[in-house]
Amino acid sequence: MTIRAGFDSYRASPPDVRVVTSDGQSIAAHSYVLVPASPVLERMIDRARRGWGAECTIRVPGVSFDAVRAFLHLLYRSRVAAAEDEDMVGAHGAQLLALAHAYRVAWLKRAAEAAVSARLTPERAVDMLKLARLCDAPRLYLRCARIAAKDFRAVELSEGWRFARRHDAALELELLKLMEDADQRKERWARERAAQEACRQLGEAMTTLEHIFPAEGASVCADAPCATAGCTCRGLQQLMRHFATCKRKVAPGGCARCKRMLQLFRLHASVCDRTEQTTCRVPLCR
Repeated sequence: MTIRAGFDSYRASPPDVRVVTSDGQSIAAHSYVLVPASPVLERMIDRARRGWGAECTIRVPGVSFDAVRAFLHLLYRSRVAAAEDEDMVGAHGAQLLALAHAYRVAWLKRAAEAAVSARLTPERAVDMLKLARLCDAPRLYLRCARIAAKDFRAVELSEGWRFARRHDAALELELLKLMEDADQRKERWARERAAQEACRQLGEAMTTLEHIFPAEGASVCADAPCATAGCTCRGLQQLMRHFATCKRKVAPGGCARCKRMLQLFRLHASVCDRTEQTTCRVPLCR
């Protein structure tokens, strides 16, 4: 007989611990299983036991009988392995998370936190956010914040949000702050993506400009359609022809297309590393 055999396989061994739930029901258990599984249960059993081999009683308030039985079952198995165990964690995820945090069962806390996060809905986001804060569950906390930011209309209709607005102003303020941070983060990411896209386009334009006006001795494709496969220099060639003939580039206000072309020439001139021996053919480079 091993610990991983499950809760029911220990029935043949005489129990020495009685776990009493909030509704008064009791579950028989074994101290040699509970003590190594949880340091909190170890201290409780040590204080409750009055003599060697005497039965002790442990009270677990605040959760249902089924959740306590599932908690003990998983402690006997010492892991979440079978599909039955996963269904059990999913059915009692929030209560198991609270029990695992209170009794310091790290592996079960991680499993319960993952199960609650995977089954989270906007209607339960506020309640689970408070639970995550109380149980120090950062993964669940972030998941609640993301769901609230994504579907705040559904969160506003939940009972948890209405309760927070009436009785828990700190939780309401915290949730609003999380949503504000999420919006600012989205705006920052959008600006960074736009900057990266602008840099990419400028890099392509610089590469195309050097392709149109290669180093001395190479063929120039500025005056004829390019025969290089996949080359995208045609649009830049048209812009350069416009720049050469446009009369508005010196007029008040100027031409927007000519301004873009002039900015590209200036950018090339600032980074051009061709020496005096190798003359750069790009206009206005020197």
